[in-house]
Amino acid sequence: MAPAESIETEVLVVGAGPAGGTAGLLLATYGIDNIILNKYAGVAPTPRAHITNQRTMEVMRDLGLERHVASIATPRSLMGEHIWGTSLVGDELARMMTWHSHPLSNAEHDLASPCSTCDIPQTELEPILVNTAAARGSAVRTMTEYISHIDDGDGVTTRAVDRMTGSEITIRSKYLVGADGGRSTVAENIGLELVGFEGLGTSVGVYFRADLSEYVAHRPGDMYWMIQPGFGMGGLGIGVLRMVRAWDLWIATSGFDPAEDEPEYTSDLARGIVHKVVGKEIDFELLDISPWVINAIYAEDSVKGRVICIGDAVHRHSPMYGLGSNTSIGDAYNLAWKLAMVIRGQAGPGLVMTYQDERIPVGTQLVEMATMGIMMLHPLFEALGLDGPVDEETMSRALAELRAPTPEGSQMRDAFREAVATALPGFNSLGVGLNQRYSSDAVMAEDDAADDPDIDMNLHFVASSRPGAHLPHVWLVGPDQQRMSTLDLCGQGAFTVLTGASGTAGWRDACASARKSLGTDIRLKVIGPEGDAADAYGDYARMSEVTESGALLVRPDMFIGWRTPDVSTAGELEGVLRRVLHRDLHPKE
Repeated sequence: MAPAESIETEVLVVGAGPAGGTAGLLLATYGIDNIILNKYAGVAPTPRAHITNQRTMEVMRDLGLERHVASIATPRSLMGEHIWGTSLVGDELARMMTWHSHPLSNAEHDLASPCSTCDIPQTELEPILVNTAAARGSAVRTMTEYISHIDDGDGVTTRAVDRMTGSEITIRSKYLVGADGGRSTVAENIGLELVGFEGLGTSVGVYFRADLSEYVAHRPGDMYWMIQPGFGMGGLGIGVLRMVRAWDLWIATSGFDPAEDEPEYTSDLARGIVHKVVGKEIDFELLDISPWVINAIYAEDSVKGRVICIGDAVHRHSPMYGLGSNTSIGDAYNLAWKLAMVIRGQAGPGLVMTYQDERIPVGTQLVEMATMGIMMLHPLFEALGLDGPVDEETMSRALAELRAPTPEGSQMRDAFREAVATALPGFNSLGVGLNQRYSSDAVMAEDDAADDPDIDMNLHFVASSRPGAHLPHVWLVGPDQQRMSTLDLCGQGAFTVLTGASGTAGWRDACASARKSLGTDIRLKVIGPEGDAADAYGDYARMSEVTESGALLVRPDMFIGWRTPDVSTAGELEGVLRRVLHRDLHPKE
């Protein structure tokens, strides 16, 4: 056995998935020494998460990776045509225009962000995150397993094991981030209680290679849904064909009767699933077959002392709405700047607790919405007069009646169309991913701030400049006459004050004073004549909801921490920052 090893770092990140990879990358980008522990030899071997929403792409944009990710991802133009049928080559029953491919939804999507939703499997995204983290300074340790830790109040001492040599490693860090997934050892060790239900359904995924372009290129989508006899995804009578790469990498998903013994995951089982979903025997290369379980659980706490859990360690759910890895990356984006500022002495340790206050409600909503998304599929079977999985003869009779030119067939078709429309929000709910509203001590809340109660906040994006909302995107024009987003003026680990031309002098002085007093990077960006960007379309003036001399204080994660109507309140900036950063409000002279 090799001798024990002892290492020191500022932040130890356990896990190298979307949450851990993003956390390490952001910390390295912000200049914080960190180690990423991966107990495996490499990153995800199977595609797993894939839908990548606009918020996640905005994080990639802030990190300088948007173009790289988009160049590898499947674009939204090839994602949206979801087919309901009896099999891939069988009869079509309905189509859905998903991922905002309908012209009306597309306009809302494009207005909400400078970035586009795309489809990049975890096998492609994780290497980008982890490799870039390493290039920027993260120390990435593979085949190294977290075992336990001791939080003594001043730091965390972690015990890990090198799985190749068996040698023990001791790592001393200021903070420990548990991003070790759905079976998180870190979460278990700090006693996080999970609320909800496990084992709501078990599915079997077959990852395979086959050229299916002749069946799909004319109706491009990332998911094809088959209503079939027997047990399918999550115990429903649904077989799913998911595109991993257009049009030769796929995952076929089915299920099994939970009352029977779990099957052996053999090549014969894989062949049966693929041929059933496709609807004919095809030649394919089997890459993997494995089960996955639908859960609906979340943690009500995520911070214990100097240990913070993020990602699937604190929220586990069905894949509906495509929010899993997006929420995990959002967790990391919320946490990383807070850790960086606390470690650099620019913020008080209480700032870290606001991660929990802001992200636990997001994770809870995610689990509830993803579970509801699965429930939205049940009306499809009810419309066919079916109650759960059925045999082939019963399914054939129901589908024959659906096609019948009879009054009963007409009624069934009406009911089926309505059921398809009911399922559509599971793929088109822009607001679920974009409308987070934070409430914590890191936000200077306004008492009378509220969203329009007549708007479905899950379905539609609602832009707002109120504190606790994400900075809305509008297009500006830079000094080089190129379009740029409001988001391009902010982020990069720093606070930003946005103001108009008539607020320049007052806010320049306020930023300089606060910067000197707090030792924190506070950037002033002027939108107007002779400024950093021009409000050429007039959209910023409408969106900001303040006068030209007023200001928006934008946090490093693009959320608004404070807004003020005019420059007369510029002298309050330092006090506001002290509150947001949990700094002493009455520093000694």
